[in-house]
Amino acid sequence: MSAYKKMLVAIDLTEEAPQVLNKAKAMSEAHGAELMLVHVVEPVGYAYGGDIPMDLTELQDQLDKAAREQLGTYGDQYGVSRTNQVVTVGRPESEIHRLAKEQDVDLVIVGSHGRKGFQLLLGSTANGVLHGTECDVLAIRIH
Repeated sequence: MSAYKKMLVAIDLTEEAPQVLNKAKAMSEAHGAELMLVHVVEPVGYAYGGDIPMDLTELQDQLDKAAREQLGTYGDQYGVSRTNQVVTVGRPESEIHRLAKEQDVDLVIVGSHGRKGFQLLLGSTANGVLHGTECDVLAIRIH
């Protein structure tokens, strides 16, 4: 009997995502667990401080569509069904916390760059996910 039945893998859709996905896939197979992929698109307004007097809906939709396509490619590659591929908009930490709870996830897997110094003070998504998630969190070191 495995401790993990459902694993949520949060990826950022960069060229580093396969490093996280390879380990997540191996863990899910070892535990006979279901894999769920999530990518959180940050609201466009955040990046510009919300001060831009224009409608950013179209840009947000394009980012959302591109993220869904890329996540779909990874999902197909790693054998994750479309129903277990989630693209959502918001703050990564809060969205991951919400999904982990809603989907009754046992393990959240995130990539971590192992930042030091000033970047560590500012915090990372992995750190934000760790603090506030009720289940286990595994940070995969990205090289």
